[in-house]
Amino acid sequence: MSHLCLEIEKLEVKYGQIIAVKDASLQVERGELVAVIGSNGAGKTTTLKTISGLLKPTSGQIKINGKDVIGFAPHKIAALGVAHCPEGRKVFATQSVEDNLLLGGYLRSFKEGRKGLMREMDRQFELFPILRERRDQIAGTLSGGQQQMLAIARALMSRPQLLMLDEPSMGLAPIIIDEVFRAIKNLRDSGEVTVLLVEQLAYRALQIADRGYVFEEGHVRLSGPAKDLLVSPEVQRAYLGAKAHS
Repeated sequence: MSHLCLEIEKLEVKYGQIIAVKDASLQVERGELVAVIGSNGAGKTTTLKTISGLLKPTSGQIKINGKDVIGFAPHKIAALGVAHCPEGRKVFATQSVEDNLLLGGYLRSFKEGRKGLMREMDRQFELFPILRERRDQIAGTLSGGQQQMLAIARALMSRPQLLMLDEPSMGLAPIIIDEVFRAIKNLRDSGEVTVLLVEQLAYRALQIADRGYVFEEGHVRLSGPAKDLLVSPEVQRAYLGAKAHS
């Protein structure tokens, strides 16, 4: 039996006549944390949106746990155990923290009922204790960091097999970035969820990842174990800068 949670082969995605992703291939094994790094416009976010069914590829193959999902609607891909935490957080701003989490567990509610969802909510409060304190607060009034934690917790409420995180550090203060990355690392260490992490902070992403892919102009430029990419002169020069040597 294959150990691959996600397999992408020769993916191409266009916006009109503009090719955003070209001939991209990547694999994510169950239980891994795989980082995708690269400059703005390299095709990272487009790839995540295509995996989750929000965009349709012009060619290529996407398999989730061995199942070809090309042409599947987003809700069907979510039902296969894929949770997408999008760039910019996008919480339900007028709803409470608790309601956001309950909405994240909507698909599970049919099987487990409210009691099951409340147990899962407690798991998220253990991962992000501040959310327990703010459970009745309107999500739009949370700080940026708290909204990011809520967005991740909401995605986890569905108990996904594959969690896709798009730029979770964007717009956050350094101390909050530390907390968010600590939570992501804890998820990886738990082995309960496979994580595909798109992140501008390449150094931080590769520090906690098992493997990494470097996207450049819509295609995979480099790939390999994260520890090898961290010391790659090409990656250091292009994406890590002086931070890699500190």
